[in-house]
Amino acid sequence: MEIRIFENQKEIDLAAAKYFIDVLQNKQYPILGLATGSSPIGLYNNLISAYNKDKISFKNTTTFNLDEYVGLGIDDEQSYRNFMNKHLFNQIDINLENTNIPDGKLSPEESSKIYNEKLTNVSIDIQILGIGTNGHIAFNEPGTSFSSQTHIVDLKKETIDDNARFFNDKNDVPRQAITMGLANIMQAKQIILIASGEKKAKAISLMIQGAMTEDIPASILQKHPNVTILIDRKLAKKIISCEHE
Repeated sequence: MEIRIFENQKEIDLAAAKYFIDVLQNKQYPILGLATGSSPIGLYNNLISAYNKDKISFKNTTTFNLDEYVGLGIDDEQSYRNFMNKHLFNQIDINLENTNIPDGKLSPEESSKIYNEKLTNVSIDIQILGIGTNGHIAFNEPGTSFSSQTHIVDLKKETIDDNARFFNDKNDVPRQAITMGLANIMQAKQIILIASGEKKAKAISLMIQGAMTEDIPASILQKHPNVTILIDRKLAKKIISCEHE
């Protein structure tokens, strides 16, 4: 793992964008692994800016998102499909038919099967990840098998609490999601994980130097040959404190 420390979120976002821009400029048919939530919004804004300056094009690009809430369709304001359209897809020249997100309106079992079949036929060039306070990546909660593929998840309380800020009421947060499994994520050629804020310190510390255990799903990244972690200085200092507890 390579760990890079920046002064603030703006610098993290710019650094993350450079990795993606490099892939977009040098691959004829790039395949991007995308995520939702607050962590990647700055990355997406930088990619849109690069597109508007004619530095990159998404015409030949295919994307795969990590996950989607069960029961939410494209018309739902809180669906991840709607999030991606709003924050990236509708502002670039990508063919929406080449953007892949689990279908939250299908039966979870069918949606998982279809999505996993798609993933087995591709090799993602670069995958963006965030990390949850309990060490989850995508919606792979503690206890998820390292060999897991696309599957249905019952969301833990910590994850529901983390995501409640995006909803009007905590009770509106769906209790299930469809997510890429850990084995799917590990197939990406390159992984960029971004995190900021002191509350992620324990999870990052355990991911980097704790035992590789399914209790901390992100710890599987210790086995990946090309992972870069982008964090801010405040988080880095807190991680050091965690190491000495």
